[in-house]
Amino acid sequence: MFFQFKEQLPHLAKYWDAFMAMHQRIEVPAKTILLAEGEVSKQSFLIEKGCLRVWFNNNGKDTTFQFFFENEGLSSLESFRKNIPGMFSIETVEPCVLHVLQKKDFDRMMEELEQQPAVLKEMINVMMERQLHYMKEFLSFIRDSPQERYLNLLMQKPKLIQRVPQHYIASYLGITSVHLSRIKNKILKEKQV
Repeated sequence: MFFQFKEQLPHLAKYWDAFMAMHQRIEVPAKTILLAEGEVSKQSFLIEKGCLRVWFNNNGKDTTFQFFFENEGLSSLESFRKNIPGMFSIETVEPCVLHVLQKKDFDRMMEELEQQPAVLKEMINVMMERQLHYMKEFLSFIRDSPQERYLNLLMQKPKLIQRVPQHYIASYLGITSVHLSRIKNKILKEKQV
C-alpha cells in the first residue's frame, strides 16, 4: 500500500517519517501465516528484511501468485479497505523483519492525506504502475509457456530464483516441481550446445 512510495517519491519524506511512526517493527520466522485466506485483513506490511509470498487454495492445491521482498509493502487490499474476507494468504518464505500498520492507523493516515491532493495524485500514479505490473504478469500466464515464464524470471527477478524454494517457484509458474526440473535441465543443455 503506502509503503512502495518511500523510494519512488523521496520528496515526500516528511509524510513517510510521520507515517512510519505509526508502524510496529516485528521479527517473524519463516513459514508464518500473516493473513489466512478468508480472514479480514486488519494489517498492512512493509518488508525491511525477508520475503513474503501471496497464495490461495485452488481446489486443495497451494497456488502462489506473487512474491514480495525488501522495501515492498502489501496487504490484502480489498479486504483491508472494505473489511471483507481476503481472497488469499500472506506467508513468510524467509525469517522476516516487518513493519506492521494497523487498519485504524491507515485510516487516520488517509484522512490526513486527503488534505494533500498533490500527494494523493502522486500515490495514485505509483499505484497505477503497480497495477500495470500485475496486468503484464497476468498476460504472461496466458501468452507464454512455462519455460518462457521461467526464463523471464531468470532475467527480470534473479533474486527470486536465488531466494525462493523451487516448489514455490513451480507453483508461481503454474507447474509441478518435476516440470520445473525438466525446464531447468533443458535450459542447461541448450547453454552447453
